[in-house]
Amino acid sequence: MQGFANRDALASTISSKKATFYSRSRSKLWTKGETSMNYINICDVFLDCDKDSILYLGKPDGPSCHTGSETCYYTSVFDSLHSSQAEGSKLAMTTLQSLEATILQRKAEISESSTAKPSWTRRLLLDNKLLCSKIREEADELCRTLEDSEEAPQTASEMADVLYHAMVLLSVRGVTMEEVLTVLRKRFSRSGIEEKRSRKLEGS
Repeated sequence: MQGFANRDALASTISSKKATFYSRSRSKLWTKGETSMNYINICDVFLDCDKDSILYLGKPDGPSCHTGSETCYYTSVFDSLHSSQAEGSKLAMTTLQSLEATILQRKAEISESSTAKPSWTRRLLLDNKLLCSKIREEADELCRTLEDSEEAPQTASEMADVLYHAMVLLSVRGVTMEEVLTVLRKRFSRSGIEEKRSRKLEGS
């Protein structure tokens, strides 16, 4: 990742062994991970030959990017130039990763403190009955967009609601989106009918 640092940020990084930067918009120091808990534990600090650039070398406790990606540098200029489809696919993945990271952060806040600010995600994580009822409700509303021939944007909106609530359930169950996508990728090589038949045989 990349950030700005001043003398105080560098001094704090060296003393705390946590990557610390200077926020130009807020005019204050900030430590990477102070809200997400994804700290970067500093092993060493390097200066370039002109001493106008600093490199923090450290071991991260989690994703470096706020989107949930391992690195902030996941966008290839060449992919963008040659394939808008590839860029769209990366955007979709980072959107899901960002949402998953936010849900996991709300989950962590529950165990860390009972004084965490209230949020809808927090309520869902604490109430399985509410969560399941919302998933059923949102799924029904999604189906109604087809049955009632509603506009496409409404279908997209209802699908977003279904996906969000389903991802909260995944978090409760300790299942990641990557695990779900892995299952889907395995199904690409066989027809849906064969896949369903195999599941029935496994369950019998």
